[in-house]
Amino acid sequence: FKVKRSSRTTCYGFFRKVNSNLWLKCFWVIIIQYNWIKTSTSERNHNFECILQAELKAKYTKMAARLDTRILLRKLGNIYSIARRNRVKAKWATSRPKFSSTSLALQYFDMNYGTDLGDLWPSVRIGMLSEQKYGALINNFSNTGDVMTTLQVQGAHDFVYNGALAWEEKQKTTQDHLQSEEHPLRSSTTSETQEAALPPSLSTNIKCFVFPKGDISRFKSARPDGSGMLGYYLLDAASMLPVLALDVQEGHNVLDLCAAPGGKTLALLQTQAIRHLAVNDSSVSRTARLRRVLHSYVPREHLTEDRVRITSFDGRRWGELERDTYDRVLVDVPCTTDRHSLQEEDNNVFSRVRAKERQRLPLLQIQLLLAGLEATRPGGEVVYSTCTLSPLQNECVVEQALELAQERGVSAQVQDLRPLAHVFRDTFHFLPTPRLGELVLPHLTANFGPIYLCKLRRTS
Repeated sequence: FKVKRSSRTTCYGFFRKVNSNLWLKCFWVIIIQYNWIKTSTSERNHNFECILQAELKAKYTKMAARLDTRILLRKLGNIYSIARRNRVKAKWATSRPKFSSTSLALQYFDMNYGTDLGDLWPSVRIGMLSEQKYGALINNFSNTGDVMTTLQVQGAHDFVYNGALAWEEKQKTTQDHLQSEEHPLRSSTTSETQEAALPPSLSTNIKCFVFPKGDISRFKSARPDGSGMLGYYLLDAASMLPVLALDVQEGHNVLDLCAAPGGKTLALLQTQAIRHLAVNDSSVSRTARLRRVLHSYVPREHLTEDRVRITSFDGRRWGELERDTYDRVLVDVPCTTDRHSLQEEDNNVFSRVRAKERQRLPLLQIQLLLAGLEATRPGGEVVYSTCTLSPLQNECVVEQALELAQERGVSAQVQDLRPLAHVFRDTFHFLPTPRLGELVLPHLTANFGPIYLCKLRRTS
């Protein structure tokens, strides 16, 4: 469009007052030039006035709104405004779970253990949700005399010594009764049965004090003696059963395949009969904790490399490294740790992020037990233990490991642990009819466990 010079100058001057955007400037220029040609001078002036008034009105309205907002914010100076980029809308599905890990664990246990244990589950459930009962493992490397006297004054007793003493008295009574029998054939048969059910020889050096059934007293924290060694180690007293079932003898080479946090390793050292102890855990952090525990209870001269070797290695490959080497092997595998899963949110295996890890536990346990069997020499013994009630992690793991070991040329037999359970039945509450091994059930009167243990003897 052709517009006079004076008209173009007027349009551009007007537009600079209206807006400064380039695209809008072109648009206004075209429209104004077109209208400039088609309209008369009076109409042009009238249109300019209307447009200018509308633009100025909009501009002043925005300025007034901004000014009013600033005045309002000054009056309400205590209000803290958050920048829009920092405003986060909490989303329930992503920010927090609808059910806690402990609730999921309880729901899982109700569905599975309610079927497995039947009428026993209600009492076990109450026991697992209640405060756990502990035992005090006496440290033979400290001043034990004063420690044991103090614990006895508090009402605690050594369940290992009392159980062995009660078994000896019962054996003596049974032998006296058999000698007075009138039928020699019946007496001979009963004697053979008793010999087949003899418990393992319990090490008198392992001393673990507990309070009687129904007594919910707590042990105080141990204090160091004059040499800096702590007097006792607090742990679940039922966790001593796998160590006692291992039946360590003088001069044995022993492997603790999954040793952390160190309670069972410390109990093995209390026997003072092991020639060499190999201690392993795949977790570096847990191995560091294990070292701290041992240095707090055992003098340095007893932790030399020729006596105790601490490693952090994948236990599943131990059979490849040291095959047919050890007289005794303890395989205390990682599991769902039922009591911890019901009471603690931290490091709970039932959390969402650890779902796949929980599903792979049975496979890991089979591999660890298989490695333990391969590391055992022919004639040696392996004790498999967990702290769960799950049959999938207990009996099923033992059965699968035995089948796989047979395929690899390693044969083993399950040993009867009923005599051991009979010795300590006054201290712990055992499952009445287990399929394999023994299972300690939590109970309000004896709230230890759960602990499962199964003993295997390698035959070839």
